[in-house]
Amino acid sequence: MIKLLSTLSILFCAQFMLAQTIIDFEDITVPADSFLNDSGGNAGFTVGDLFLPNALTEFAWTGWAISNMTDTLTPGYLNQFSTRPGIGASSSTNFALSFSVNNVLQLTEAAAGKTIEGMYITNSTYAYLSMLDGDSFTKKFGGITGNDPDYFLLTIKSYRDGERSQDSVNFYLADYRFEDNSQDYIVDDWQFVDLSILGPVDSLSFALSSTDNNPMFGMNTPAYFCMDDVQLSNSLTSTQEVVSAPDLFEVSPNPAADFLLVKNLTPTQGLVSVYTLDGRAVLTEKVQSSNQQIDVKQLAKGTYVVKLETAEHVGAQLFVKQ
Repeated sequence: MIKLLSTLSILFCAQFMLAQTIIDFEDITVPADSFLNDSGGNAGFTVGDLFLPNALTEFAWTGWAISNMTDTLTPGYLNQFSTRPGIGASSSTNFALSFSVNNVLQLTEAAAGKTIEGMYITNSTYAYLSMLDGDSFTKKFGGITGNDPDYFLLTIKSYRDGERSQDSVNFYLADYRFEDNSQDYIVDDWQFVDLSILGPVDSLSFALSSTDNNPMFGMNTPAYFCMDDVQLSNSLTSTQEVVSAPDLFEVSPNPAADFLLVKNLTPTQGLVSVYTLDGRAVLTEKVQSSNQQIDVKQLAKGTYVVKLETAEHVGAQLFVKQ
């Protein structure tokens, strides 16, 4: 099958992979049905080109956690780390969970200035059930009659070189402001939030607001939401050129079962990556030798793209994992 693919097809794959990187939090090791809300003194989690701040004290935590908990039925604070859909976006395992009325997400120094095209957002189980049924601290959205114009709003803003963009993106995690109560909703699935309008960014801020508030203590609605599959633009720099991959490197064996040898590299040539055909990065390594061996034993069977990116050129080839 690979031999039938034209050079044009391979170059298209290269351009496609450059256009977008999807960060899905699967590289963070989290025990089954569990979570990480302690970054181990690192002040946060670094996942691909993202840095997610986190702080844990003896009595509380705030910021971001990485979770795979899927309890959709248990209400209350003890189930604060579950996502309402019961699974990650794209049926993945891990997702990020935010706990704070105001939170941030930062690009790493090397990625600063790229565009975050968007991400998938949903409610936590804790917040969802609190709004749906109410509890001893929060009201049932809509009130007794169902006519109260309640909402739970996520406002996303961007920063570049210390300055905030004039644009912002609003996403309603719940909205009961409709005249027709049958249109009222609380988000219970993963929904894509387009952030391309914000342009190149260094960081994003996330602010939660609600109609359910206490005049002394602030928002009653649990300050949680879940995030997954962050889509980050990887546009070509002005000095890069997409070239035919065989001019840059070779791969063998192809198909491969255990190891893939990427040959004819220059050790200073940057990064070699493996992507699924839908643009998900599954392996990324710095080029260490002219013939670099990549362990592909853990990859599922199927067709993948190997991409090499240097300061001057980008190329990609397809290979089959047996």
